[in-house]
Amino acid sequence: MIDLGRLRALHAVASYKTVLAAGEALHCTPSAVSQQLAKLERETGATLVEKDGRGLRLTEAGRVLAEHAERVLAAVDEAESALAAHRDTVTGRLTVAAFATACRALLPWALHRLAADHPQLATGLVEANPHEGLEALHRGHVDLAVLDDWPEVALRYPAGVTHVELGWDVADLIVPSGHRLTGTTTLAKCRDERWISAKAGDICHEWLLRVQPGVQPDFHVGEFETQLTLIAAGLGVAIIPRLARPAVLPAGVRIVRLSPEPKRRVVVAWRDAAAARPAIKAAERALRESWRQASAARASRTVNAPA
Repeated sequence: MIDLGRLRALHAVASYKTVLAAGEALHCTPSAVSQQLAKLERETGATLVEKDGRGLRLTEAGRVLAEHAERVLAAVDEAESALAAHRDTVTGRLTVAAFATACRALLPWALHRLAADHPQLATGLVEANPHEGLEALHRGHVDLAVLDDWPEVALRYPAGVTHVELGWDVADLIVPSGHRLTGTTTLAKCRDERWISAKAGDICHEWLLRVQPGVQPDFHVGEFETQLTLIAAGLGVAIIPRLARPAVLPAGVRIVRLSPEPKRRVVVAWRDAAAARPAIKAAERALRESWRQASAARASRTVNAPA
């Protein structure tokens, strides 16, 4: 099989007439060009070039091979361009696993942006708690996972999975309007409250039990909005992340800030093997923009929130 690098040397000499000019075009030394031509002659068993004063002249065999070399190299360049275009094209299918709050607060805008910017990409969404989402990602059942990672619980990322941080989501204590606690308090001071929490097995439930040892919530509710209705009914208190709060809190509840502030890290994860896939990079960009927008909205709500 004829070596492509040697064909390039022959084509350059045919185009530029001298070894010096061919070397400049190929970004190598004239000696390297001469060596490639000599190897090509040995490889083909034909004399391809002859000296012509200070330059070189193609032999008849050299002209035949140079003509083919031009077509071969053009085809190779076309193939490389097509492959590069394919690599840069966001296409195929991308399935995302995300925790419930992210499904509501981050994914709608991010998936809409992906659909608008990359119509050749089909997307899917699966709601899953972080443990389930990470397992689905590791097994290849989804392509991307958006996870909430509380430092006190700390997810364990398997080998072959990369994760990057979107940002930190602060949580506040939400109490009934007439509650004794106001302003800022500590977790220790509200230990004996009647607690409303996420369902057992959820990472938010794990976190509450970790930071409030011995606490046994009376209500286990997956949706934060449902927790707010229970708080408004005077049935207990809950710690709710700001990303999960609606734009307007329902009547009958109040925010009490905690010191130090509880917060969870929101991350995006993917398999290392898929890291170069354009769809992964595009999805990460869309999620980062969605996070920035959601963060700005949260900041506005926090400033205007009732104390």
